[in-house]
Amino acid sequence: MAQRNRLAWLPGIRGTQQHRRATRPRPPEYSMDPRPDDTGGPAPPVQDSVIDAAVYVDGERQEAPTQLRDLAELHRRTPDDEGAMVWIGLLRPSSAQLLTAAEEFGLHELAVEDAIVAHQRPKLERYGDTLFVVLKSAIYLDASEEVRFGELHLFMGRHFVLTVRHNQAPDLSAVRRRLEGDPKLLERGSEAVLYAILDAVVDGYAPVVAGLQNDIDEIETQVFQGDIAVSRRIYELSREVIEFQRAARPLLPMLRSLNDAFEEFGADEELRRYLRDVADHATTVAERVDGFREMLQSILTVNATLVSEAQNEEVRRVTEASYLQGEQVKKISAWAAILFAPSLVGGIYGMNFDHMPELDWALGYPMALLVMVGISVTLYVVFKWRRWM
Repeated sequence: MAQRNRLAWLPGIRGTQQHRRATRPRPPEYSMDPRPDDTGGPAPPVQDSVIDAAVYVDGERQEAPTQLRDLAELHRRTPDDEGAMVWIGLLRPSSAQLLTAAEEFGLHELAVEDAIVAHQRPKLERYGDTLFVVLKSAIYLDASEEVRFGELHLFMGRHFVLTVRHNQAPDLSAVRRRLEGDPKLLERGSEAVLYAILDAVVDGYAPVVAGLQNDIDEIETQVFQGDIAVSRRIYELSREVIEFQRAARPLLPMLRSLNDAFEEFGADEELRRYLRDVADHATTVAERVDGFREMLQSILTVNATLVSEAQNEEVRRVTEASYLQGEQVKKISAWAAILFAPSLVGGIYGMNFDHMPELDWALGYPMALLVMVGISVTLYVVFKWRRWM
């Protein structure tokens, strides 16, 4: 590759400015992720956040991580030729530590601000000779059925790669070992590091996709078994899928932009093949995640329908039970009325008073019986006609 800025072909969104220490007011979202030095105490030196750092020349590691921890020294020892670069990995650095690294490597203040605040969406931006990339890694936790996300910020220049992680994932030590085991790939420079990190992040999505698919299969079984607790599980899994979608889908335009730039500026053909392979995997993941979201929406609709049908069936059973209970009450009330009428007549004429009408009448007793029977028969006929009996 010619002796020129190898990152000049990379797409950019914001223009070029000289880096300076940020003097603008702190953004509102700054409080989302406070750093150790925000408490007012002295900030630890930047080397305290260095996980690994080394100089590479033509794909070969020149410095062991225990030999060089000072960023300025590493920068000075990086040869100014096309096949040399320094790769530094930082884990949870404070804002002061990032500003120190920014001064050393000339990073743009807006990119540094994003790296300090964190909680950024996946994106790719170019600031002059520096490329800034934000990626979201994902790990599926089967025990709790949740997806845990990590955030990675990557700064790339002509002779340096600076990675800033805010979580343990992704494990960039494995990426570094892979590249160090393939000097032919690593000698392609910072573009090869970018490819390897993208490949590791996208490959890490595969177990997440498998875990989500398994959860959806289990949810479908629960729905048709009538499990009343499944609605909460659907809601929680929908949130995980949406978050995963936000992490994976922005990679597609990023990879398309990188691939177009590779082709337009005649970048290494092998790297172009590798990048297309990553893009294929990312497209598959994005399509699967989109399908998961649609499936969960359909499952939620089916579950709501089944719940409604179950509620309607329960209401119908309750209504039928109430109706049968009412019919029984009617029968009991009818028989009670039939029995009450003779008891009333008998009760009146059973009172022991001397001066009562018809007490000495010879036909009084038969007449009383006839009245009792007549009232009872009349009530029976009326209740039967009204279907109370």
